[in-house]
Amino acid sequence: MAKLKVIFICSTCGTQSPKWMGHCTACGSWNSFVEEVVEKKNSGSEIDTSQAWKKSKPKTSSPISIALEDVQAGQISRKDTNDPELNRVLGGGLVRGSVTLIAGQPGIGKSTLLLQMALDADVGKVLYVSGEESEEQIKLRADRIRKNQKGVYLFSETRVDLILVEAAKIEAGLIIVDSIQTIVSSEVESSPGTISQIRECTNELVRYAKETATPVIIIGHINKEGDIAGPKILEHTVDTVLQFEGDRHHTFRILRTLKNRFGSTDELSMYQMEVDGLHPVSNPSELLLSQHSERLSGSAVACTVEGLRPLLIETQALISPAVYGNPQRVATGFDQRRLAMLLAVLEKRCGFTLGMQDVFVNLAGGMRLHDPGLDLAVIASLISSLQDQPLHRQICFAGEVGLSGEIRAISRVDLRIQEAERLGFKAICISKYNGKTDALKTSGIKIVALGTVNEFFEKVFEQS
Repeated sequence: MAKLKVIFICSTCGTQSPKWMGHCTACGSWNSFVEEVVEKKNSGSEIDTSQAWKKSKPKTSSPISIALEDVQAGQISRKDTNDPELNRVLGGGLVRGSVTLIAGQPGIGKSTLLLQMALDADVGKVLYVSGEESEEQIKLRADRIRKNQKGVYLFSETRVDLILVEAAKIEAGLIIVDSIQTIVSSEVESSPGTISQIRECTNELVRYAKETATPVIIIGHINKEGDIAGPKILEHTVDTVLQFEGDRHHTFRILRTLKNRFGSTDELSMYQMEVDGLHPVSNPSELLLSQHSERLSGSAVACTVEGLRPLLIETQALISPAVYGNPQRVATGFDQRRLAMLLAVLEKRCGFTLGMQDVFVNLAGGMRLHDPGLDLAVIASLISSLQDQPLHRQICFAGEVGLSGEIRAISRVDLRIQEAERLGFKAICISKYNGKTDALKTSGIKIVALGTVNEFFEKVFEQS
């Protein structure tokens, strides 16, 4: 019978220990050791099929070192995915021999996005490996999103050695693995989804991708804290890490680049979930702005930048007397601690009484943003709701608010001004400390330069 053995592995660096430790002596992480049950199999009980795809390859000579100045740098060869938004976050397309990890919440649309790419990409044969769904389930999704389904091969298997043998047999131009938590290796005697299995299977996929110049895309789960499940070395091993975000109750999805060895990490793409799949959104600002024509209090337009993409998004605020005990501070899509700071600035620097008021802040469209340039729009919506005074619909805001009530300079102000002008806004409020940029000189939009929150209240609300 198989013998069971319990070991503890650091989820950050993979260090093994026979007992649990609160502090990892190898990497210094705290509370990172997790329990793992290892099953020792009897010798000769199974045939070792690891790296069977290599057996038919001719042996090459041993590698030799090469001087850095002798390396010929050429243009990176990329494969088009026929998805402009996906190409954007990848840096222009799939790189030959690259390994990409896509992570996100359950049901957010990771499998749908990659199945669409498999059906549309110009990469030759695609091997779609699923350890979670059967061929019939994938077929139902494919019928819903695309009619042309040629060139895609489905393979419901969880053993990494058989997956690589099948990929080599059909000469796949792209491998999609859904998901890495379900794949197992015969070299590791532990359950699927454990740290050892994820590390070993990822290493096998990376080795195959590099030696055959075949791009590999891996779907990864996330834990309850929102981090990518598995060892931290998983993110270090792959070439590109993409995060798929969004609210399941809204139609918008955001694809962020967390790591990219072949491009910028400042890119962001947006999709809209429909019945027939995910549709790229080329102009997200028009969809994130309010569709009503009336002037309503508590609404302000923020001109923010996510990566290198400017976005105009509606910021909504509601302030009402607290009649049910302690006042509430609720923020959706905005940092709640930063909201508390902005409320303290309004009380201390502007004299507004908010101690016994319920405050609710929402970013329209289910977006979650962390740009400091949102501060001024949040301040504007808060004052507008408190005074019950609507703001002009053709004015937007971009500025960071400090603890002293000053409006601080922000980055990429040129992009924000150009986006506001392109969408037909007549004025934009920014910090006067941004200096003289090219956009300030050539822009046809009115620039309202502000120094403090008090000056902002006098210039904007008294003239609205």
